[in-house]
Amino acid sequence: MSEATVTLDDVQDAAARIKGVVHRTPVLRSRTLDALVGAEVHLKCENFQRAGAFKFRGAYHAVSRLAPEQLARGVAAYSSGNHAQAVALAARELGSRAVILMPEDAPRSKRDATEGYGAEIVTYDRYTGDRTALGARLAAERGLALIPPYDHPHVIAGQGTAALELIEAAGPLDALLTPVGGGGLMAGSAVAATALSPGIRMIGVEPAAGDDTARSLAAGERVRVPVPRTIADGQALPEPGELTFEINRRLLDSVVLVSDDEIRAAMRLAFERLKIVTEPSGASALAALLAGAVEPLPRRVGVVISGGNVGLDRFLELMG
Repeated sequence: MSEATVTLDDVQDAAARIKGVVHRTPVLRSRTLDALVGAEVHLKCENFQRAGAFKFRGAYHAVSRLAPEQLARGVAAYSSGNHAQAVALAARELGSRAVILMPEDAPRSKRDATEGYGAEIVTYDRYTGDRTALGARLAAERGLALIPPYDHPHVIAGQGTAALELIEAAGPLDALLTPVGGGGLMAGSAVAATALSPGIRMIGVEPAAGDDTARSLAAGERVRVPVPRTIADGQALPEPGELTFEINRRLLDSVVLVSDDEIRAAMRLAFERLKIVTEPSGASALAALLAGAVEPLPRRVGVVISGGNVGLDRFLELMG
C-alpha cells in the first residue's frame, strides 16, 4: 500500500483481513425517520461494533499487519477514548500489549473500558499538551509501534470497510453522511463509496465548535483551531490529519456543522424512536440530517452512526 494514498483495493484487502474478527454491523431503517427527514435513510450502526465504535476496524487492521517481533514488544496509541479502546482490544486479540496516551478529561467509561481490555494508560492535558509529540515520544522510549487514530493508510483502509459494508447492504446511495474528527472514517469511507457508488455526494459533519476540516477545505490547506469544547469528544480535534486531509479534499463534496443541542436532539431521537444508544460524536451525522443541514436533500442517503460509547450517567446528563 502506498504511504500517499488509499485505494478501493486497499479497503477490500482490509475487509478480507478483518473478516470474522470485526463485526459486520447492521444497517437499520426506520419509517419514522424517513418521514421526519423526507428521504430514504440507511443507518450504518457502528455503535454495535466491538469496542463500541468503528475504530476497531482500523485499529485491528493496522495492528494485525505488524511483524511478530513488534507485536511481542507492544503497541502505543493516543486517543480520547474510542481508538484507545480499539487498540487495546486489538492488541489483546493479537497477543500483544498496549500503552495508551489519554487526556485527563477523557470520559470515565472510555478509560475504564480501555483498562478493561488490558491496556496501560498514561494521561496528559489535552488543552496544553501536543498528543502527537507525546505519543511519538512514548512509543520511542518504550520500543512500541505507534498506531495513530487516523493518519495511517492501514487505519484509513480499515475504517473504509464500514462504507464498503453499507453499500453492499443498501446498494448505490445518493449521499453518505459521516462524522469527521481527524478524518480517517471519512477518508476511508470516501475511497470506498465513490468507487462503488459513482456520483455519490460525500458529506462530512463536524461540531460547530470544532470546524477545522470545514475551514481547511475552504482554505485549501490544513487549518488549526483551538481545541474545541464540545460534547462530541471524539471530534474535539484542532486540525485534520495530513493524509486524511489530502484524501478528503479530493473526495468530499461538503462539510456541514451541527450544534451541541442538535447532537443532543439526535441522540434523543435515536434512543426514543430507533431504540439505539449513541455517543455524541456517533450522532453528529444523524443530527445534520435531522436539522436540515443537507441541501439539496438526497433521495437515498447513508448515515454512519460511528459509536455508542457513552456511560449511563453521562447519557442522562446530556439528555437533561
